[in-house]
This record gives sequence, C-alpha cells and structure tokens, in this order.
Amino acid sequence: MQNVDLIVLGAGIVGAATARELKKQFPSLNICLLEKEPAAALHQTGRNSGVIHAGVYYPPGSLKAKFCQQGLVDTINFCQCNSINYEQCGKLIVATSELEQQRLQDLHERCLQNDLSPQLLSQKQLQEMSPNIVGKEAVFIKQTGIVDYQQVTHALLDEFVALGGKVRYGFCFNEVEQSNGKVCLFSDVDKVSAKYVVNCTGVMSDRVAKSFDMTLDFRIIPFKGEYFVLPSKYNNLIDQLIYPVPDPSLPFLGVHLTKMIDGRVSVGPNAVLAGAREGYGKYDVNIFDLFETFGFAGFWQMIKQHKRSVWDELTQSLFKTKYLTSVQKYCPQIQLSELLPYRSGIRAQAVDNNGTLIHDFKFLASDTSLHVCNAPSPAATSALPIAREIVNNVKLNLTSL
Repeated sequence: MQNVDLIVLGAGIVGAATARELKKQFPSLNICLLEKEPAAALHQTGRNSGVIHAGVYYPPGSLKAKFCQQGLVDTINFCQCNSINYEQCGKLIVATSELEQQRLQDLHERCLQNDLSPQLLSQKQLQEMSPNIVGKEAVFIKQTGIVDYQQVTHALLDEFVALGGKVRYGFCFNEVEQSNGKVCLFSDVDKVSAKYVVNCTGVMSDRVAKSFDMTLDFRIIPFKGEYFVLPSKYNNLIDQLIYPVPDPSLPFLGVHLTKMIDGRVSVGPNAVLAGAREGYGKYDVNIFDLFETFGFAGFWQMIKQHKRSVWDELTQSLFKTKYLTSVQKYCPQIQLSELLPYRSGIRAQAVDNNGTLIHDFKFLASDTSLHVCNAPSPAATSALPIAREIVNNVKLNLTSL
C-alpha cells in the first residue's frame, strides 16, 4: 500500500493544473496524481478544438467568465514560459441570417460587458478580413487563440514532478473506503491511502463522487462532438477561427472552422448523445452507460426541453450532407468529399434532476474530498484559474495535514 497526504484523480488538464498548484502552495505535502490511462490527456483534453477562448459567451460575473478571462492570460503566459507553440489568431463570429444578426448584437454587447475588445464588421469588412467566408455581419475578437492542450498538460505535469509530486498511470480504482479521516482507494492489485482527495475525472466525476457517498442532484450526460478535417490545400483557407452565431439556450457553439496549431483546419464539432462515456467511434456503445443515462429522469426532461435541437444534431450526425450544410452557410466552397475523417471528442455535460443543463462550474466537498463535478468548456482555457479556485476551497482542510 502507498500512503500519501493528498491524491488528485485524473491527468487531464484540470487535474494536472490542480496537482501543480497544490504542490506549489503546499510543497511539504506528499501529493500523488492517479490516472487510470497509460498516459495523460487522452480524453477531453486531447480531443477538443485546441482553442484558447476569450470569454465571449458567458454571463458577466459568472465563474465561466471570470475563469476564462484570467485563463486566457495565464495560458499564454504559461506557453511563453515553457516554449509551447501558440497563436492569437482571433475569432470571427459570423451571422448568416436576420435572426443571427439580432443574436450577434447581443454577443457584441456581452463582449463589451466581459471587457473584451470586439470589432463589429459589416458584410464588406468581413469579406475584406476573410475573403473565403460569407455572411451578413460578423464580430471579430482578437484575443482568441489556439494551442495544443496535450502539450500544455504534459508541461504542467513535468513541473509538478519537478516540484516533488508523483504521477502514477494505470491505476483504476474500484472501491473507496473512508474511515478515521483517511481515504483508501482499492484497485484489483493495489491500494493507495490519503488524507484528502481531489476528483478531476471529467466525464466520470459523478460516478467518482457517488463512490465517496456524495449526494448528487445531477448526472453527467456524455455528448459526442464529431469533427472532420479539410485537405491540406485548405490550410490557408482562413487566418482566424470561424464560428457561427450560437443558440443562446444551448451550451454548444455550433459547427465551426478551426485553424489548428499544426496548420490544418478542422470542421466541427456537432453535439450528439454518445453511446458510451468514453466511446469515440461512431457506433461505440456501452450498455451500462446507456442504461444509466436512460434511467435518469433528468435526461428525458432535457430531451423534452430541447427536442428540436436534439433532432437537428442527430440528423447532422447521421447525414454528412446535413453537416456540410452547416458549414456551407458561411464557407460555400467546401464540398462533401473534402470533409475527411478526424477524431471525435466527448463533452461531459452535467444535467440536473429537472433536465436543466448546468452551464457553470459545480463543486461538491466533504471533510476528506473535493469533487469537480462540472467543468464545461472552456475548462481547458480556464484550467489554471480553476486550479487556484480548487486550492482555495481546500486550504482549510489541508493546513492540518
């Protein structure tokens, strides 16, 4: 048995940033990060768009807005200090209809409220800035950037280890025992004991919290984001990220063109119910995961509330031509044969018992554990301030260790 002072669960970017921040603020503690996979950042962190968000969409004063704004600054500073390639290419949000123009005005105002510097572009100005993109109006946000978040995660873990922290891969626990102010995590072949645990397991966070006897009023529903990538001839198609105007009632931003840090351009994602929490193939299904989702009353309430959007996303997933239509609204030159296969991702979305999508961060805590139960996009951008928030929440528990 391994005995430590503190365990961090999950080696995605939030877990890596949290472990690093804990070791920086509590250097004398014996801290171990446990990851069930053989390497770091194999799930949400390594399967997103790689965008450094600026905080366009989020309510002023919310944790999302606060963390994203600070996260952009922190991420860029971290990249500069660790020689990680990034680019602040900016983002264009393009309106292609009158309804989207109305929503675009609201987004422009939201940008101002969130202390950004949005530039409202006419149709002519949009054409001048991005000749391959069509639309009635657009908002340009210059602060938005791109990066490889797997590289960022590995750099965070390297610093954590350099500070004296330990990382253990391939540890998948199946039982939790809590007694006498200690937590023991049991795998099939081993166990690790600690005085405190921080749960940063993303799509599995509700299950982990439940294993710690936490009372839950929500469930993680996995949404698959399916991407395509364009042929190399399109590598210079855009100089900025191209986003549609999103439906403000949904947490998803719509199918967009993303200039990636490796030079390629990706298309996506959509947002369709996943058949497995970690099933990235189109037809991957986990019966237990589906049973758990379908047995949750909040899931059916969510479907009822968003049935039009659910249908649109499903048909977009089933029919490539429907996906193409979403892209051609603002980039008509892309053809069906040019949507090439690319890896998908799973978004861990917390939904409460009434079917409401939980848009902001959600933490649950006990005397011996803290659980990050909802860290939605832009969690990758916001990982460093999220880590500081977590450490602030657990300081009183750790001072006595």
